[in-house]
Amino acid sequence: RVTTVTRMTGNALLVDSSVTALEYDRTHAHIARGGLDHYHIVLCLRGEMWFGAGRRELTLRPGDIGLVDMAVPNRTVLRDATGARARMMSVILPRALLAPRLAHPDSAMAFLPASHPHARLLASQFDALWRPEPDAGGAEATIVAMADIIAVAAGCTADTEHGAEGAERHLYLAMIKRHIAAHLETPALTVQELCQRFEISRATLYRLFEADGGLAHYIQEQRLNRALMLLIAPAAQGRRLIDLAVDLQFSSDSTFVRAFRQKFGLTPGEVRKRAEAWLRDTGTAPTTDNLLHQLTRR
Repeated sequence: RVTTVTRMTGNALLVDSSVTALEYDRTHAHIARGGLDHYHIVLCLRGEMWFGAGRRELTLRPGDIGLVDMAVPNRTVLRDATGARARMMSVILPRALLAPRLAHPDSAMAFLPASHPHARLLASQFDALWRPEPDAGGAEATIVAMADIIAVAAGCTADTEHGAEGAERHLYLAMIKRHIAAHLETPALTVQELCQRFEISRATLYRLFEADGGLAHYIQEQRLNRALMLLIAPAAQGRRLIDLAVDLQFSSDSTFVRAFRQKFGLTPGEVRKRAEAWLRDTGTAPTTDNLLHQLTRR
C-alpha cells in the first residue's frame, strides 16, 4: 500500500510517501520505457530505506538524507520494524539542474547522517517547501541552494564547491527567518537563543542579517509588520494597544507607537480607524496591500 502526496514547486517536484514493506527493482527496461531521468534528494522520516545501485548502497533511517540517481538500474527496499508504514519525503530534481554541479553525474550517490549539520539544514527546507511563500522565486532559489549542498556531499565540481558557502548562507537565513516569524510574540529571539538553536556563532548570525539592516532591525521590522496585520484584522478590533505592544515584546506602548509611526507614517490608532472605515465602506476587511496603497495615495 502506497500513499503519496505530490506538489510542483518551481523547478522541482515534492513527494511525500507512506508505504508498507516494499521491494522494488528498477531495471534497464524500466528506465528505457519510462524515460525518467532525474535525481531524488530523500529525507527518511519513519522506518528505513535501503538503496543499492551496482556495488554502491546506502541505508537511510529517520533524519538521514540521501541522493539517488533514478537513471541507473537500482533496487530499493522500504520497511518499518514496528509494522507501520515507512515514510519518505523527496525533492525530485531534473537532471539538467543537478548534473552540471556533480563531478561524476552518472554515478552520483550521497549520504548525510541525521547528525550532520547539512542534513539538518536540508531537512528544515522540506517542510517549508510544502508551504512556500507567495514569491515562487523564493522556492526556486531554495531548490537551487539545496542542489548545491547535496552536490558537495556527492562530489561536486570546483565551481559548485566555491558557491556552496553562498548556498549554505541562503538556507540558514531562510531557516532562521522562518523561526523568527513563528516566534514574534515570544521573547525567545535573543542572539544567544538563536546561536544555540542553530549551532552558529554570533559573528555568523550577524553576517547573515547584514543585508537586512542587522538582526535587531529585522526582528523589529517583522514585529511591526505583524502589528499592522493584527490592527486591521476584524477579530482584533477590541485589542488594546498596550496588550499588542507587550505581546510583540516592545518595552512600552510609547516605544511601540513611536516605532510604528516611523515605519508606516501613522500611529496604530490611526491605522485602526482607517481599517474600520474601510470595513464600513466596502463590507470587507482590508488587506495590508490595499490599506498601504490607500495610505500612499492619500
